[in-house]
Parts: sequence; C-alpha cells; structure tokens
Amino acid sequence: MTGWSTRPRWSGPCPAGERLPNTLDVSIDGVVGRDLLAAAPGVAASTGSACRSGVPTPSPVLTAMGMDSARALGALRLSLGRWSTPRDVATAARLLTAAVIGDAVPAAGGR
Repeated sequence: MTGWSTRPRWSGPCPAGERLPNTLDVSIDGVVGRDLLAAAPGVAASTGSACRSGVPTPSPVLTAMGMDSARALGALRLSLGRWSTPRDVATAARLLTAAVIGDAVPAAGGR
C-alpha cells in the first residue's frame, strides 16, 4: 500500500497473562476493518460488537479504552474456537496479509 503505513497493532494489555488466550483484537494503520474483511473472503472475524452489527461507527468499548476513532474503525476481532487448528490460523494470516499487501483494501479516507 503506497503512501501510508500498514503497521499492525493489537489492542488491550500486552503481557500474555493479561489477555484472553483465544482472542486477538488487531488493527492495521490506515485500513478500515470492514474493508479488510471484504477483501479477505474466507476469514471469519468481527469488526465490532455483535449488538452493533452493520453500524459503521467505532466500537464504544474500544473508544472507552482510549482508542481514536480511525483506529477503532480499523479493528478486527479474531477468535479461536474449540475446533480451530494451526492451519486455520495460518490461512487467516495469509489471507489478511495478502489483502493488505496486495492493495485489495482501499486506504482509509481514500474513498
């Protein structure tokens, strides 16, 4: 992606013992979460809370944590379930990376 950062950042506490072991909330600078999911078919993830599905506003939880609106709109929540495998994780990582690096996702604000 030309002209802006594609640095991934996770949300919440950094020490492993203070995080849920099966959930990762990550954002990529300059990328809107729903656009990223649209560009990575086959990845099942969430861009906000279930009660606000389809509402293109920042997550109130993430903004309450002090996250700015642009970054909150870019957040993806990835979760592992009982039947998730290492291969599932690798596939999701590959698809999300390919969507960002392959310029399949429009730059935030570039519409």
